[in-house]
Amino acid sequence: MMSSRPLRSDMALYARLLGEVRPYWPQLLGTLLVNLLSIPLVLLSPLPLKIAVDSVIGTKPPPKFLTWILPQPFLSSENGLLIAVTGLFVVISLVHQLQLMCAALLRTATGEKLVFGFRVKLFDQAQRLSVAYHDTKGSADSAFRIQWDAPHIRYLVLEAAIPMCTAAVTLIGMIYVTFRINWSLALIALTVSPVILIISQAYRVHLRNLAHKLTDLESSAASIVQEVLGALRVVKAFGREMYEHARFTRRSQEGLQARVRYEAAEGVFAFVIGMSLAAGTAAVLYVGILQVRSGTVTLGELLLVVSYLAQLYEPLRTTSEIIGRLQLHLASADRAFRFLDEMPDVPQRSHARRLPRAAGAIVFDHVSFAYPDSRPALRDATFTVGPGMRAGIMGPTGAGKTTLVSLLARFYDPTAGKILLDGVDLREYDVADLRRQFAIVLQEPILFSSSIAENIAYGRPDARHDEIVTAAKSAEIHEFIAGLPQRYQTLVGERGMSLSGGERQRIALARAFLKGAPILVLDEPTSSVDVETEAAIIASLARLSAERTTFIIAHRPTAFKGCDRLFRIDRGILHEVQSIQFTIDARNTASAS
Repeated sequence: MMSSRPLRSDMALYARLLGEVRPYWPQLLGTLLVNLLSIPLVLLSPLPLKIAVDSVIGTKPPPKFLTWILPQPFLSSENGLLIAVTGLFVVISLVHQLQLMCAALLRTATGEKLVFGFRVKLFDQAQRLSVAYHDTKGSADSAFRIQWDAPHIRYLVLEAAIPMCTAAVTLIGMIYVTFRINWSLALIALTVSPVILIISQAYRVHLRNLAHKLTDLESSAASIVQEVLGALRVVKAFGREMYEHARFTRRSQEGLQARVRYEAAEGVFAFVIGMSLAAGTAAVLYVGILQVRSGTVTLGELLLVVSYLAQLYEPLRTTSEIIGRLQLHLASADRAFRFLDEMPDVPQRSHARRLPRAAGAIVFDHVSFAYPDSRPALRDATFTVGPGMRAGIMGPTGAGKTTLVSLLARFYDPTAGKILLDGVDLREYDVADLRRQFAIVLQEPILFSSSIAENIAYGRPDARHDEIVTAAKSAEIHEFIAGLPQRYQTLVGERGMSLSGGERQRIALARAFLKGAPILVLDEPTSSVDVETEAAIIASLARLSAERTTFIIAHRPTAFKGCDRLFRIDRGILHEVQSIQFTIDARNTASAS
């Protein structure tokens, strides 16, 4: 459901919007100028009708400007004047259609650039935000803002701001022209303006609240879709399709009801505005006909005033319709801006220390960490691992092993204490430089929907093919890859699901081998392989970890062979196991018995 949050005013959101679109000012200015060309064309559109009624049908002399562009025979002949008026109508319509076509092309090109740039900015922000933020909010929320909230910037600028500017200039022009023709009718027509402004202001807040509820519900429904599809094997394995169907249907129905409420409120708003304008038109028509009867104005002048009145009311109608539709788009823009305003839990210091390549000395100095729900995951951990040493971390599931190595790469920052790399607090380093020092293989191997070669070279995209092959051999995966029809160019599918768990893990290991970082973090590196492959991987790990600081998280004691130090963590409390060999032998004996 919608979180409690103060609504920003339309002006505050538009002020923020102006800052976001500043790089596109030339294109926006060009679009505005082409739109403004419609004003003189709109002003000229009713003119042929007035001339036809007053000078072709009636006896009034033609306007002076026609004497400048037409020969006298045309002006003295009814047929000639009729042809001239018809030709004038065609020329005005032709120029107007060309203007509309150019405006549409400019609007499309500029709008796509706006959305592209804004999406990239939101995507970059999603990557900057810490793991803790995405753990709390869910990845679908960020995806929704990037894919669905970002395009609303196009409407706000090109379908709202520029048309409203055009409408304002058109309104001023129409008021001036109408006053010049008949000031009393113009004054009557403008009496509806204050009513429209009052109604628009009254509906604005109500529509914005409805729009926020709607966007939150739609985002929540999208989250369910992404969550279910991401865990489809689990859903099918437990036969929970009907449960997930009901969950998605319930949330979608809530969104449907919110959409209907919003459209209904917008419809009522449009109805009230339309009736206000209709009342103004009826009043002008009534008074105008009385003036025609009294001879104050001609029928052609009344028709011209009524035509201009439609053009006068069109900007008012356009503005009120935009204000009605605007709130849904402003709600989405507000969500996107709030996303951009989120501060990473792992901030980058303004004058961060650069780190070309670390030696690899790690110190945990009374480090504690608790997740946002205040659940402690690590309590007062203190230990030292020297450069090139191998440290094993063991403990039951959920004890805090992965949290400990996540703190190393600054996926999170400690809630107390500090972690030193080569004698410097991790928070002092440039974040990108720091993470380049680590090669990490997570417990759940993550691959991207590209080729095997691209996945292995993910940490070193400039790696040569022979280096990729060497890394694959080190991870005992080369023979498998060589047997595939497209070898290293084979696509692995979404998240690598076309491969087995063991194959995905060995490709992830090859990726870590190729990166050649000074610090290795291996989270259950042999959990998805058979005993024979495990022995080969452990042997290659011994070669790889030479002269590199290595952290190995594992349940299998065989993974700790060759470790210089072994730590056990349980319920967030860390202590060192003094005899590594004894621990391994004891576990092997227990397993055999």
